[in-house]
Amino acid sequence: MAIRKSARQPLLELRKSKVHGTGVFAARPIEKGKRIIEYLGERVSHAEADRRYEDKNADDSHTFLFIVDRRTVIDAGIDGNDARFINHSCDPNCETVIAQRRVFIDALRNIAPGEELAYDYQIQRDPDDPDDVDEVFACQCGSDGCRGTMLWPAQRPRKKKRAASSKTVRAREQRRL
Repeated sequence: MAIRKSARQPLLELRKSKVHGTGVFAARPIEKGKRIIEYLGERVSHAEADRRYEDKNADDSHTFLFIVDRRTVIDAGIDGNDARFINHSCDPNCETVIAQRRVFIDALRNIAPGEELAYDYQIQRDPDDPDDVDEVFACQCGSDGCRGTMLWPAQRPRKKKRAASSKTVRAREQRRL
């Protein structure tokens, strides 16, 4: 008579990633649409998240912060779970879903055992980003469609040209005549 295991094999495992540091890998098949894990950590204000990381080296983009909404950031560096180790990819197999101010990681497609989980971080650009922000947030995913950055939009917005005054426009028109 065969002995049945009462506990199922874990869904996820942590191990060294080819993308970055520690990664999260499927330990068994994961079906498309499955809610895999909740992103957990201490819930803080944006001001507190900024305060915690203001002295961090500007060349180090590694944090475990996830913006929930205008008021709340999850800092998975404190009381976080394995979800904090899911790496970025420009061709992800997972997506984040925010529901009732909670963050979940769901499968975008079927994921095979041994495959690394990844979602697109889509880190928003800010007008006050430093000149080297693209280097700091360079993507290492290696996918065929890699855009080279974890930032969104992928390209820096072009600075808007100031509208020419009517006097300048008239001067240009007169030169053409």
